[in-house]
Amino acid sequence: MSRTPAAAVHSSVSSEDTVIKVLIALSVSHFLNDTIQAILPAIYPILKDTFRLTFAQVGSITLAYQTTASLLQPIVGAYADRRPQPYSLAVGMGLTLIGLILLSQAGSYQAILVAAVTVGTGSAIFHPEASRLSRLASGGRHGFAQALFQVGGNFGTSLGPLLAAAIVVPRGQAHVLWFSVLAVAGIVLLARVGQWYQGNLTRQRGRKPAPHTHLPLPRPQVIRALAVLIALTFSKHIYLSSLTSYYTFYVIHKFGQSVQAAQVTLFIFLFAVAAGTIIGGPLGDRFGRKYVIWLSILGVAPFALLLPYAGLTGTIILTVIIGVVLSSAFPAIVVYAQELVPGKVGMIAGLFFGFAFGVAGVGSALLGQIADHRGIEYVFQVCSYFPLIGLLTVFLPQLERRH
Repeated sequence: MSRTPAAAVHSSVSSEDTVIKVLIALSVSHFLNDTIQAILPAIYPILKDTFRLTFAQVGSITLAYQTTASLLQPIVGAYADRRPQPYSLAVGMGLTLIGLILLSQAGSYQAILVAAVTVGTGSAIFHPEASRLSRLASGGRHGFAQALFQVGGNFGTSLGPLLAAAIVVPRGQAHVLWFSVLAVAGIVLLARVGQWYQGNLTRQRGRKPAPHTHLPLPRPQVIRALAVLIALTFSKHIYLSSLTSYYTFYVIHKFGQSVQAAQVTLFIFLFAVAAGTIIGGPLGDRFGRKYVIWLSILGVAPFALLLPYAGLTGTIILTVIIGVVLSSAFPAIVVYAQELVPGKVGMIAGLFFGFAFGVAGVGSALLGQIADHRGIEYVFQVCSYFPLIGLLTVFLPQLERRH
């Protein structure tokens, strides 16, 4: 059985040195994309006051954005595995730009939902193909490449609230439009990456296909391992959703912080998330993905359980530790899953990025309803137990590390 065109490209590129310029370009474009997307949750306090929204409605905005991205990403990834689309990344960024413009001009709750869905569609096109392309350019350093790609997005996510606090909060919703400059820069950069990718596809034409790649484990064991990884992704992103969507409300309510001060607190947490991401990938390459997953998800449990009972300073310190430790898991999870199902890099990336987005969206909506009925502090008490799901890591098989 012959390989798909994307798999053939993978075989060729992985035998070469890491194409560092491409990896940096993908990381920077991820930074630009997620900086823009982070603007939406960062201005939730403004939208809540302007349109008199409930916490459940705030959660539904996240649900609209995340569910769109969740449903589309595996489809986009599977399609790209069979029919690579070099310029689809620039198209995805273009949709993010359109969603940004719609958000800046939204005059109703319904218009905000439309903007959120448009941004989610752009994200669905961007993430699986960019993640797959980073693996193609990895030179075999899959954990490093995945971490470098993801850390760009994490830094963008951390910077978004800070920029929102400086630009949008004092001036109003319409000033979201300033961030269109970042989207245009991303489109230009991704068009250049598309040219490199197109050149690699062209060089593959006419070459003899490589043999089909077989599963490294029996199929039932692969399915069980994927189920465990999905459960761990569920645990991680439900907990992260409580922080990314409601952390600002939590410190405003519990500690009397201003909106701008709360945004700075959120930035500190998200910066810690970015730092943890870049640490997790190389550690997985060096010591094995399973050990990194063990440490990152289950290791965060004691700090998560302490968080609801800490003061302001303690809360900031604990969330920094939680951000660094917990975020190191996702690069390891994605690469581990790609090694379980070789030849389906885009589909697996789309599945896990999509599931992560979907869990975060559904979780945000449900947590919003809980906050409306029981209070925001109760949300953080409930979510503190989710990292204990990390105990399921014991059921993951130890894959042979490749050097």
